[in-house]
Amino acid sequence: MSPERLVLLALLLPFAGALLIPVFHRQPNLREAVTLTAASLLCVTVSSLLAPVLDGARPEVSLVEVLPGISLALKVEPLGLLFALVAASLWIVNSIYSIGYMRANKEPRQTGFYVCFAIALGSAIGIAFAKNLFTLFLFYELLTISTYPLVVHKLDAEAIRAGRTYLLLLLGSSLLLFLPAIVATWVLAGTVDFTPGGILAGKLGGPAIALLLALYIFGIGKAAVMPMHRWLPAAMVAPTPVSALLHAVAVVKAGVFTILKVVVFIFGIDTLGAQGLSVWLTAIAGTTIVIASIVALRQDNLKRLLAYSTISQLSYVVLGVAILAPISAVGAAMHIAAHAVSKITLFFAAGSLYTAAHLTEVKQLDGIGRRMPWTMGAFAIGALGMIGVPPTLGFLSKWFILTGAMQTANWLAVGVIIVSTLLNAAYFLPIVFRAFFREPPAAAGGHDHETGEAPWPMVLALSATAAAAIILFFWPEIPFSLAKLMIGE
Repeated sequence: MSPERLVLLALLLPFAGALLIPVFHRQPNLREAVTLTAASLLCVTVSSLLAPVLDGARPEVSLVEVLPGISLALKVEPLGLLFALVAASLWIVNSIYSIGYMRANKEPRQTGFYVCFAIALGSAIGIAFAKNLFTLFLFYELLTISTYPLVVHKLDAEAIRAGRTYLLLLLGSSLLLFLPAIVATWVLAGTVDFTPGGILAGKLGGPAIALLLALYIFGIGKAAVMPMHRWLPAAMVAPTPVSALLHAVAVVKAGVFTILKVVVFIFGIDTLGAQGLSVWLTAIAGTTIVIASIVALRQDNLKRLLAYSTISQLSYVVLGVAILAPISAVGAAMHIAAHAVSKITLFFAAGSLYTAAHLTEVKQLDGIGRRMPWTMGAFAIGALGMIGVPPTLGFLSKWFILTGAMQTANWLAVGVIIVSTLLNAAYFLPIVFRAFFREPPAAAGGHDHETGEAPWPMVLALSATAAAAIILFFWPEIPFSLAKLMIGE
């Protein structure tokens, strides 16, 4: 099959799965088999594009021309392929995890859950392979709409309030900031196609280019740059597989991926460097990283702690491009994959704790590692990835960002990385210590009258993602090669 047909097939597979899943709503085993089949086929299809892209091919498909110079079109470049590989591979493990979680917790509306999940993955592939800002914007909005039912899945008052915040911030930031930025780019450059080196060189300068960059940074609300972050902790009322989707597979990754695409392919690293915007962008990213880490330090609810950790970690990607050094841009791209495998592991572990032992607070975790060693062992690996400690991919991505900061003498970025790493350790390591080195509560002889881990699909999924965080440390060639090609090296 030609690369162009593979691109089209990759986009269609998740939506085809979304159409087939409801057919088997009365047969859960077949319904979930459709989900796993669609996820597996998507992963194979996206992986088949790796060799051609590494060899220099950039397959593209034009679907329809909307206006002269603006079309709904797809094109695969290295950064987009990296995002697509992350989303496609994690859809498989998230689906396996979801089967165990949704059944064990007897969650309602499971068919709708899997349908929305598939549409969200299709949207993520559309974002990853978008040839231009117009195509990306359409799939970006579809991703928001398709994940809203997942956020309000429980349909109680708290979920409805969270869903309102979710839509208000994400749609509001898109329509009021992101869309005007796209229109301004089209007026200035005459195109919105993603182009190596950018399309705004010589078109804009001074305060005007800083304003346009600000519209993008704050308009891309899914990146959760403060103060556009409130939707993320609010959405933690959703079931844990949804939290994993929001934090690791699609939503927030779509945000930082879009910022990375805009900086590299719309503005251009050289253009922003010539305008002296590195310090401003570093300050925005650094503020989010440090403040979110401090807030996480004060959380006792495990999912809220992980939510603020995500807000902090996402801005590492923004920081990496803010440094405006090629090696830090490589680190930023790699951090998309590093954060994905580590953070999904942490959320999987949180869901397993809730399912097997009904634990949601950090203070409840004394000694739980003795009862659930697989879950908390995986949590420890995910935590090391977030801190940036070897042997995890998170160490490599942060090291490249730090190297770029030192090469450019961006001491603000260096300070942010050091301080935030210490803060990450301060809120993650005590959890691991509690789980393995404190005695379990004496009351009732422990945590619960039941013993053991969560259902095996959940344990299998979290073990696989924890293993991936380590494997990618020793064999990082795929994300590293794609990240280097992104900057033309």
